[in-house]
Amino acid sequence: MKVLIIDDESLARDELRYLLKDRHDIDIVGEAGDIDTAEKLIRELEPDCLLLDINMPKGGGFELLERLLSPPKLIFTTAYTEFALKAFDVGACDYLVKPIEQQRLNEALDRIASQLAAEQQQSQSNNAEKRLEPEDKIFVKDGDACYLIRLGDIQFIESIGNYSRLYFYQKGVQHKAMLKRSLKHLESRLPEQDFIRINRQVICKIDAIENIETIEGGAIKLELKLGKNKIELEMSRRQAQELKERLSI
Repeated sequence: MKVLIIDDESLARDELRYLLKDRHDIDIVGEAGDIDTAEKLIRELEPDCLLLDINMPKGGGFELLERLLSPPKLIFTTAYTEFALKAFDVGACDYLVKPIEQQRLNEALDRIASQLAAEQQQSQSNNAEKRLEPEDKIFVKDGDACYLIRLGDIQFIESIGNYSRLYFYQKGVQHKAMLKRSLKHLESRLPEQDFIRINRQVICKIDAIENIETIEGGAIKLELKLGKNKIELEMSRRQAQELKERLSI
């Protein structure tokens, strides 16, 4: 298992290296003292697991997760107890309070190793360039709110400059949140069988389309259901043809 250690304190990083020295199944591929370096190393080294501190001078663990569309497995290692609930809300596998106990760290790593083995058996890939599946989840931090969003719960995405606004249904409630990713980037990662681009500004989940009406010039007007609300959008002629082919109409 490839592990990346992220902590602004060199002594804390050294302690984690010491605790892992007898784990022959662990490959410490690198370490970072700030989230800018960590983000770069994650993209270059594609670690399976992050040992991630929460509070760091140049930005904390949650800010790092905001930059990653599909983060690796997470074990938070921190001196703070008050962020545990938030950590598990964003999909952390464990939350270890410093000083880190050897047994607790080993147990957390063993769980992740089992998860990775199960995912490999199901032919799931951690390759950041491959398309995600409907059951995959992405982390989004919008202001003080943090969400772990299942792709299948996203109904509608609109372009806001270089960002995207996601509309999703979670626990019976309609939400929306900004993601620091362009619509073009998201289009390359979303499962093709579930999502379609309507026009230059919008991607929607095909299952969210409730009504299709052909209008003058061969374009299409779509009615989308967003929770209890409905919106109407016009689809370009070229995209309309693709939709008809995919829906066999």
